[in-house]
Amino acid sequence: MKAIAVIPGKKNSVHLKEVPKPKVSDIPGGRGVLVKVLKVALDGTDRDIDKGEYGNAPAGDDYLIIGHESFGIVEEVGPNVKDLRKGDYVVATVRRPGKGFYDSLGMQDLTSDDVYYERGINLLHGYFTEYYVEQPEYLVVVPDEFKDLGVMTEPVSIVTKAYEHTIDIQRRMGIWRPKKVAVIGAGPLGMLAAWKFRLERLETHVFSLEEKPNMKADLLEEIGANYHSTKHTPVEKGAKEFGPFDIVFEASGYAPMVIDAAHAVAKNGVVILSSVTPKEMKAEIPVSQINMDFVLGNKIMFGTVNASYHHFVLSVRDIGFGMHLYTGWMDKMITHEVAGLENYEKAMYLLNNAAKEKALKIVIKVAEA
Repeated sequence: MKAIAVIPGKKNSVHLKEVPKPKVSDIPGGRGVLVKVLKVALDGTDRDIDKGEYGNAPAGDDYLIIGHESFGIVEEVGPNVKDLRKGDYVVATVRRPGKGFYDSLGMQDLTSDDVYYERGINLLHGYFTEYYVEQPEYLVVVPDEFKDLGVMTEPVSIVTKAYEHTIDIQRRMGIWRPKKVAVIGAGPLGMLAAWKFRLERLETHVFSLEEKPNMKADLLEEIGANYHSTKHTPVEKGAKEFGPFDIVFEASGYAPMVIDAAHAVAKNGVVILSSVTPKEMKAEIPVSQINMDFVLGNKIMFGTVNASYHHFVLSVRDIGFGMHLYTGWMDKMITHEVAGLENYEKAMYLLNNAAKEKALKIVIKVAEA
């Protein structure tokens, strides 16, 4: 069967590869689930892996099948699988347990291990393929009514988790009612963060480089969010005019924006870091001022990555709610659909030239149900 793979560590190595079709029996104990892949979505992680910036092949292979945002349909189940059946639409989670304590509790997204296992990212093959086999505990059922948006479940799970963890952290306050939030960056994750905050009825301000008018600004304004170009309204200036912000969600992919996020957050507020940035990037930081502000202002900053099964389930619910509250909005997030894995070069071109091609979310349609 066809798969899209890279040679980890080698720049621009993405290629189409023939690999054996998996079998239900590949999973021991009669607990295998064979999933036919219908759609896969690309994001910045796939781009960075193809640049050779990170990612490792599974043991025994010299290649890594990429792709971690999947949507498929169950084609066959093992004899000891009880909660899934042929014809169910499913999304697979990404991270798998290592050896740590939290991994043993099914909370591998919070692993304390140095080595982590993520399908399509590190040490495990991903979903840019025609079929995959998985254990049922890593598969989340998507209702038939949501099937057109099922491929958005994984990125939504990241913002769903980030918001839940923010609320959990803020239980320290006893009572905390956030009103204003800022999102830095209007890529797919930043857009989805703004959407999530609007679902929670929060006044939302998104800061991005591109000047209005533009597609992202139009989409954000459809759901009642405010868009500001940092060419005219830098984040720190925006915080003085529209804030301060109880929550700042940093999703720009540009590390120095962490400094702006720290300056923009309100007393008792929370900064969420979601960008994976190049290690070599450096910036001068007013560390003493930031330290003083965070200490005296009781501020919190935390990082978030990937999501657990629990958050995938919550994200399916959020998508359902969003479909009714902002009808048709998430469909517009998928700006480009490429037919067939064999056309991976077109999909990668769109990913690498997103601004030029006005691409927001790029999806490869692998097969029909």
